[in-house]
Amino acid sequence: MSLNINILICLFLCGEVPGIQSFEQVPWLPCQLVDESVTFNDEGHAETEYQHRDAGLQFGHPGDSALNPNKITFLVTGSKVDMRKYIEGVMAHQLRCEIRRYNTEGLQMRWPGLGAQEHDIWFTCTIRHTDGVFIITSFLRHTPATPTPGQAHYRNWAAIADRAALTTSTVMLVLTRSPSVRVGLVKQQSLHCQFDVDHKAADLTVEWRLQRHGERTTLFSHSSHSGQTKGSGVPLNAIGRGNASLTLPLTKQSSEGTYVCLVSVPPLFGSHDITLHIMEPPRVSLNVDSTIFLVDRGEQKVVCEAEGYYPLDVEMEWFREPSGGGGGLLPEKLDTVLYSSHRHHQDGTYSLSAFFLLHAFLHNSGSKYFCRVSHSSQRMPIRKSFTLIVTEYDSWNTALWLFFGFGAILVMVAILFVMLPRLSSAQALLREQSRVVLLFISGLLHQMVYFGVNVSPESPIIKVHTV
Repeated sequence: MSLNINILICLFLCGEVPGIQSFEQVPWLPCQLVDESVTFNDEGHAETEYQHRDAGLQFGHPGDSALNPNKITFLVTGSKVDMRKYIEGVMAHQLRCEIRRYNTEGLQMRWPGLGAQEHDIWFTCTIRHTDGVFIITSFLRHTPATPTPGQAHYRNWAAIADRAALTTSTVMLVLTRSPSVRVGLVKQQSLHCQFDVDHKAADLTVEWRLQRHGERTTLFSHSSHSGQTKGSGVPLNAIGRGNASLTLPLTKQSSEGTYVCLVSVPPLFGSHDITLHIMEPPRVSLNVDSTIFLVDRGEQKVVCEAEGYYPLDVEMEWFREPSGGGGGLLPEKLDTVLYSSHRHHQDGTYSLSAFFLLHAFLHNSGSKYFCRVSHSSQRMPIRKSFTLIVTEYDSWNTALWLFFGFGAILVMVAILFVMLPRLSSAQALLREQSRVVLLFISGLLHQMVYFGVNVSPESPIIKVHTV
């Protein structure tokens, strides 16, 4: 019985029982140790093999027993730098932990912090939030019981046993709370970068770089040793408080890229990549009102316009829902839709049109048509819709309009001929007569269209008029 209770207590402390503590309250965090094994081939070239091994972080004091003796334990003892306080309130199951050996590139020097030795070896511990909220990289210093000369170099690393327990302390960390940023155009944006070191007056270098299309540009650099500062965007007084966040100018298309925050305290060098994506959502509109009234067999061009979006990829589709919802049927995708070419604007955004010729039939009256626009800047597609109302063709109404319309034209022509003596010349009469007749015919046709009369060249009305 006592053995089972001890196992449950251990599982609880190790965070393997669901629905428990936040990270700063858990003394054990499961990790993966990505170990490296370096060999040399027949040509003398180094070949590295990576081995993923079960390990964990245990927070406590020197001499503490391993809570999970079946795994490699990195016992993190008290230090001025505590990674847990930077990610308070996060549940342990939301974290992914990875530990790697750290290569000082042959630089052998004693760390300025308390208790450091020249033969110390280093590890990095990277903790990521599963939802991409932050990434924190801590540097762990371990003093081996029996120093091995040169073991800080990757070719001479000492092997780590499967159940080994290594006592470490956190001497430095670099954190970002914006590993991936989505922002619109002409916006003010800050890229978060924070650091902490276990001793004051550190030989500190802070640098920001932009990597874009294979080119690397230095945006800012500051060295506490030389006092030199280049570039802008990071206040020097903020660096003194461990804040290296970069404030960008108003965003534009060329702002997109990978920004790298680098913090160096020899022999340690930490960095984080921050990806900035420019995302501008489309403005979607239709060229028609929410309800369209057409007569049977009438036609109208309907246009869906998506404007001002970035990046280029956008999907536009037209659908039709039958009257009354179609009895649960899925909307029908229209296959007669035509598209304009992408229009590129001066601000870097794009526009696209999707249009079709709407044919009105009585059995389609009450149908709902909608344009759906999908873009990477939107979690959900944008929809714009209208309802089609179709009325029956009225031949008596059309005939009545034709009778009065042509009669009025004849009256106007007669009036013009009566006024002939009063005009100064025959040429002026002809121009005036033509202008009045054309204006009247134009107004008549406008009224006929308004009342649903088909005035296309193929319509019976036009044909009768021609005869």
